[in-house]
Order: sequence, then structure tokens, then C-alpha cells
Amino acid sequence: MKTLFHNLKGDKTIWAVVALLAIVSFLPVYSASSNLAYGTYGSGNTLSYLFKHLAHVGIGFFMIYVFHRIPYNYFKAISTMAIPVIVLLLLYTLMQGKTIGGANASRWIQIPFVGMGFQTSTLASVVLMLYVARYLAKIKDKAITFKSSLLELWIPVFVVVALVLPANFSTAAIMFTMVIMLVFIGGYPLKHLLKVVGLGILALTFFILTVKALPEGTFPNRVDTWISRVDNFIQEGTENEEEAYQIEKAKIAIATGGINGLGPGKSVQRNFLPQSSSDFIYAIIVEEYGLIGAIGVIVLYLILFFRFLRTSIQTRNVFGTLVVVGLGFPIIFQAFINMGVAVELLPTTGQTLPLISSGGSSIWMTCLAIGIILNVTKKEEEIKEEEKEKMQREKALERLIEKERLREAGIVVEEKDITEDEKIAVKALKELQ
Repeated sequence: MKTLFHNLKGDKTIWAVVALLAIVSFLPVYSASSNLAYGTYGSGNTLSYLFKHLAHVGIGFFMIYVFHRIPYNYFKAISTMAIPVIVLLLLYTLMQGKTIGGANASRWIQIPFVGMGFQTSTLASVVLMLYVARYLAKIKDKAITFKSSLLELWIPVFVVVALVLPANFSTAAIMFTMVIMLVFIGGYPLKHLLKVVGLGILALTFFILTVKALPEGTFPNRVDTWISRVDNFIQEGTENEEEAYQIEKAKIAIATGGINGLGPGKSVQRNFLPQSSSDFIYAIIVEEYGLIGAIGVIVLYLILFFRFLRTSIQTRNVFGTLVVVGLGFPIIFQAFINMGVAVELLPTTGQTLPLISSGGSSIWMTCLAIGIILNVTKKEEEIKEEEKEKMQREKALERLIEKERLREAGIVVEEKDITEDEKIAVKALKELQ
């Protein structure tokens, strides 16, 4: 065990908060799984959902460990090669047009031989952020024109976002927003950035108008769902009874939580609230653990955000800084969107609560992103350690030179007065000579 902890490199606070969020997730997921276990397609075995979540978290932490050991500069080349693969995966996902349990499943693919579903847009988000960070690091301090960046930066961005958009508007919107934020931080000219935002708004408007003009069922999309969610949020109870039902149950769960909550496993609304273990798990947490649990979860995400912010400021490599911003900030953004939906500050989006909600794709891709971020912090620690050792050797060499000067002046300097650092400095000096 000591050896394992010794091999965990990088920011220890990030490690600790991620581990805490994962531990926090088990009781709410187990409690909320009764909805799935005793539902239409359930087996009545709640333990199976707990073990499934444990497996997802276990694989996720294995991914963190693996990716935090790989030098993060390798991801420059990996992201470039992965973009065409992601486009093909998204095309394949979009063309499926399947339903699972009556729900639109055009955002999922089945993993061969495993029988598990995988949401390709989650992987696309990580790859796209790495790709944009690579491009921005490459053009740093260079003159940029909109035309020169169009082919290499914006066309891949628009293609990926456009392929995610029909089935998953909220994820596409988050991806595009995070890309805009990243290129702004990366020093991309503001006048060109405004052009891109304008093009994005025009493209979205054209897409919605085109879909609405086509006969129903011609093209698989969720435009009507987006519109009904916004309408239901603005004018409560006028549109989409199912969405209104979910929000109503979530508000009841939050209202009955009080200060201390009903207690672990004592949620009532888990039996009525759809997606209680994923999209609306925050409502279950508030119901069972009260205001204390609600604030506790928020504090953990805020700590994570400030560690990401601190790392992005202190990282001396441009690519490393942009990687932390591009991969870390969306995790926090998604978390607060999920919590905002649960308390009806935002319309329903279908975004999970990172590291807490059940679901393999969400957990794995969040862990992949965290693994790469920890990789950046590990590299920074290594650089600081090298600088510290170099400084110690320089100081030791200065002391050694001073002792040699004293000897030449006839002052006796005993051998025992020579420190280990000075011996290392002598050895290094001899190697240079």
C-alpha cells in the first residue's frame, strides 16, 4: 500500500478530492438504484447496481493512474490522430437512430463483446480540448489570421460539435462554450473570436429552422425536446409533462431534506424521480444528507476548481496550462449545471454530476481528463525538484570554493566539515571537467 501511494504523483489535493467524491458517490447511487432495480427493466437486485458502479469507479481510477504516468506532451500527437477517429465514431453513433427503453439512444454505441453502452460525445469532448490546446500552444506568439486558423482549428471544432448537436444539445453547447473560453485564454484575437461566435449562432439557428421545416421523423434530432425544456423552464407547467414531473419531484426531494436530511438510504423521492442515480442524483443527496451534504459536495467541487486554477497559473508550459483549463474547467462547469438543474436554476440538460452520478462513460472520461491534469502537475513537481537540487548543488559548490579559499589562506578546514551536498558538487564538477 505504501508503494502504491508512493507511485501516485502530482497534486495530492486533487487526488484526495477526486477520491472523496468517488467515495461520496457510493451511498447515493446505491440508494437511488432502487428506482432502476424495481422498475420496468429491473431485476430487483440493488446490489448489482452498486457493484456495477464500483467497477466503473475502479476502472476510472485505473485510467487516472495510467494516464498520469504518461508524459502529457504525447497528447499533442495523440489528439491530432484522434480527431478523424472521433469524427467517424460520432457519425456512426448519429446514424444508429436506436432507442433504449423508449429513449433516444443516438448518442450511444455498444462496445463489442462487452455489451456495454458508451457515450461517444464524452470522449469527443476530451479529444477536442486537447486538440485545441495543441493548436494554441503551437501558434503562441505568432501572427494569426482568421483564414489561417479556419482550416486547422475551426473546421474540426465545428464538425465535432455539429455531430454531437442533433442528439445532445447540452453537451454540444458546453463543448463550444469551453472551446471559446480556451481560445480566449490562449490569446486568440478577439475580433476573430467574435466572428466564430457569430458563425456558431447562425449555424445553430439554421439547423433548428431546417429541422423544423422538414417532415417529422426525417432526421433524428431532439430539437423539440430542447424547445420544450426551455419553454417549461420559462413558463412552468405549460410544456412537456415528463420534464415538469422530474423537476417537481426533485424540488420535493430538496425541500424535505432540511438541514440534516432524512438519513442515508431513506430517500422517498428516489422511487418516483426518473434518472435519480444519474441526472438528478444531487436532489437525492440533498434529501438524504440535507443542506450539510449539499454544501459539502459544492465545497469539494470548489476545492477542485481552485486547484485547477492554481495549476493553470503556475504551469510554465503553455500546452500544460491550456490542457488544465480545457479539461479541468468543463468538469466544474458540468457539475454546477447538474446542480443548477436539480434546484431549477437551469432548464433540464441531461448532464451528469461528475464522479458521483452512475454511468461508465461519464466516470471514465472524467477520470481520463483528471489523469492528464495530474500528469501536468506531476511534471511541474519534477521541474521544481530539479531546480531545487540544482540550487542546492550551486550553493554547495559556492561553500566548497569558499573552503578552498580558506585553505589557500592557511586556515585549516577539516574533512568532516564537508557536507553531502558538497561531495555531490565536487563529483559533478569533476564530471564537467
